[in-house]
Amino acid sequence: MNRILIIFMLFLCCFSPAYAVDPSEVLSDPVLEQRARSISSGLRCLVCQNQSIDDSDADLAKDLRIVVRERLVAGDSDTQVVDFVVSRYGEFVLLKPTFAGHNLVLWLTAPILFVIGALALFSVLRSKKTKPTALSPQEEAKLARLLGEGDDEHEKGQRTKG
Repeated sequence: MNRILIIFMLFLCCFSPAYAVDPSEVLSDPVLEQRARSISSGLRCLVCQNQSIDDSDADLAKDLRIVVRERLVAGDSDTQVVDFVVSRYGEFVLLKPTFAGHNLVLWLTAPILFVIGALALFSVLRSKKTKPTALSPQEEAKLARLLGEGDDEHEKGQRTKG
């Protein structure tokens, strides 16, 4: 029974989130620490680029986590801390960029491409549903002649067998 419990606990550890925050970085005030975690989860690690500074082990991410905590201890609001980091590193440091005129293309490209793709797909599917055109009189006569000749040959084969 103990083995099963140990295996189960190890299994749970594999799926628990791993944070890169060093215990020495953690603030003693739990409210400030929660604010720091919230802010750092929205800031991009400039080394890893696809992780937040909260999840990254990079030295720069550690430095940014410390800066965030220092600013919070100094009394800055969450917005002031984020603005401070953005002023130093640019808007690229935000995992979720702001919705503003200078990056409107970033926000609108995906929906526009989705609509264009949906319209193209609709157009292709609609064009495949078109009804076949009627045969011209010459084509109908040729078809009747071919079908008639096929019936005659079939009948001749039946007569010779019987």
